[in-house]
Amino acid sequence: MIRTMGVTTEGQFIFDFPLHEISMLSLQWYWVDFDQPDAEEAFLLQSYFAFHPLALEDCYGRIQRPKLDHYDDYTFFALHSICHEDLNAEEVDLFLGDNYVVSFHYTKLQEIDKAREAIMQSSRLWERGHVHVTYEILDKIVDQYFPILYNIEDQLDEIEEKLSPKTVQLSMDYVFEVRGDLLRLRRTIYPMRELLYRMLESKKLDFIPHEQTYFSDIYDHLIRLSDMLDSNRQLTSDIRDSQLSINSNQMNSVMMTLTIISSVFIPLTFIAGVYGMNFDRMPELHMRYGYPVVLIVMLIIGVAMVGWFTYKGWFRINKT
Repeated sequence: MIRTMGVTTEGQFIFDFPLHEISMLSLQWYWVDFDQPDAEEAFLLQSYFAFHPLALEDCYGRIQRPKLDHYDDYTFFALHSICHEDLNAEEVDLFLGDNYVVSFHYTKLQEIDKAREAIMQSSRLWERGHVHVTYEILDKIVDQYFPILYNIEDQLDEIEEKLSPKTVQLSMDYVFEVRGDLLRLRRTIYPMRELLYRMLESKKLDFIPHEQTYFSDIYDHLIRLSDMLDSNRQLTSDIRDSQLSINSNQMNSVMMTLTIISSVFIPLTFIAGVYGMNFDRMPELHMRYGYPVVLIVMLIIGVAMVGWFTYKGWFRINKT
């Protein structure tokens, strides 16, 4: 589907006019949106607009890294929107010329619809021209990053609050899943930040000085998103370290228990081993009360060792 809008030289806002009428209309600027185009509509980028083959290759081949390329009479942008369901990147391609914006995307994007609605409902916005259309598209795309990171941040905070030995394995599995999500977001947010920086520093985009405040605001948002991304990655590392500490503490507790049991039974095993040797001339072998005496001695040794370990605090260490 191809959607159009523009402003005539008389200052009249018009929309949904046929593409072939652009040359017949006297327009100050116009925006053509290729929304989920079929093959025939996509071919119009080449046949009608005659964009550079390299730019067309980037449009038709998904997915490109966010980028900015300058051509003779227009600038090409490859942008990334993020799908909220699976956090996969959705490419949006923009061609920005002297008096037009052409957007191209294979999937239905809420951000483009919001930008279109905002411009159609506010004369203040469409009076600012096609450059402000570019700003609205970029702004809506970047704004949609925030809810995703806020949601991840809330879930990580909840995991950190509920972290315990009983939930450690479940938490560990989720933390590694979140780290994968953050890595996918990083592949979009950082290149988008670099793209905005290139825009602000470019000498070829003569409209930037007039729209500096607007595009700088988007750049500030991307810096904030980058900081949030880094802090969330650090939080996952902290949770992972806490989980490893809990696992290590549990292992130490098990080893301490086994050590205590082994320490108590070592002397008892020694005594049992001595009297298990079947020599004929063992002094205590034929004592009438030898058996209960040995058992009593073994019991006293066991109780004494447990009492000694308790005095030394081994059981308190094991409990923690």
